[in-house]
Amino acid sequence: MATSQHDGPDAAHVRPEGVDDTTVEALGKLSEALEVVEQARGFLYGFHRLTGKADLALGEAVEMLREAGHDELADTVDRELVGRNVIEGRWTFQIVEDYDDGYYATFRDLERAAREQLANGKRHLFEAEMKEDRRTHGLRHHEALPVDADEVE
Repeated sequence: MATSQHDGPDAAHVRPEGVDDTTVEALGKLSEALEVVEQARGFLYGFHRLTGKADLALGEAVEMLREAGHDELADTVDRELVGRNVIEGRWTFQIVEDYDDGYYATFRDLERAAREQLANGKRHLFEAEMKEDRRTHGLRHHEALPVDADEVE
């Protein structure tokens, strides 16, 4: 069985000297929170895309209603709903931009600043240490790092 020449994490995932367990755990929790925000951001972009797709389909429905002779209903839907703001004064692209430029950017910047200040900028220290604790050392598919192609049997 071939194994990586390194039986531990790479230097980017080794805790800097003097960083205590509670700090690593706190940075891990901060990273976890950022990951949740990243997922929420994805949902927000999904909302943006789906709302836009619905508005385009709505426009097609209005045209079909007109073709079917339902001009009054088509006019009402067109006037009241097609192109309508989803919240006061905003289409979804404006919501996405406000989120990205405000909350998301601040969250991402503060998470990065905390890592820089407390752990020399290293990412995922908590997870790297969890991997070391949970993997079976020396067993294929439990390597600390990718196995080089020339090392595989």
